[in-house]
Amino acid sequence: MVSGVPEHRPASVDIQLGDATAEIARVVVEAAPGVEKIPAAERVYAYVKAAILERTYPGGELLTEGELATAVGVSRTPVREALLRLEESGLVKLYPKKGALVLPVLPQEIDDVLEARELIEAHAAAKVWPRRKQLVETLTQRVEEMRAHRQAGDAKTFLEADRAFHEAIVGAAGNEILAKLYNSLRDRQVRMGVPGIEVQPARMDKSIAAHQEMIDALGGNSVKRFRELVVTHINEAATDLRSTR
Repeated sequence: MVSGVPEHRPASVDIQLGDATAEIARVVVEAAPGVEKIPAAERVYAYVKAAILERTYPGGELLTEGELATAVGVSRTPVREALLRLEESGLVKLYPKKGALVLPVLPQEIDDVLEARELIEAHAAAKVWPRRKQLVETLTQRVEEMRAHRQAGDAKTFLEADRAFHEAIVGAAGNEILAKLYNSLRDRQVRMGVPGIEVQPARMDKSIAAHQEMIDALGGNSVKRFRELVVTHINEAATDLRSTR
């Protein structure tokens, strides 16, 4: 059962974790039935990752093993395992006998993450071109979801569909290592924030148009055009992020 540090409990776990981590975090936070069946280290990892991405644990905060063990209701051994995974993901820095420092988002990290995203997505855009007809149906569904969430004014689910669109392209490239790296990059981008999208819904309309343009390009005969559209979209996201730092 989660207890001990309620002020650090994530207010919401409905975030873009991109995998089963969000569901595990929800189960841990709510102490839902079956939580004890989830490996202890996985529970800690999901809980802390969700809290970091939600900025419940802000950059610069020092987390102790004891605090996290109490929060999730486990011993310290799985906490150490989880913190090692989080360090590998670039979310924390471990300090022996002190704890784990939540790494703050630096301007250089924004540049690095977006540069890495561009490299992966540009590569994937070219690699999926021979199979583009199969990809169109999946991407069209994601854009329809984006339109529905835009209509409902739900920015969080809109962003989840946006992320799923790009993950579909990267996943279709067939390189599991790149797909996992890409997922990690998107997690780090979530922590940076998505500037203005909640207060400027027109950005959602612009994003939908950009994604539809990519789909339309898949129906054409220019892989160069498709790749350029993907890169342009990432560069626009980079500009938005940098403008708020």
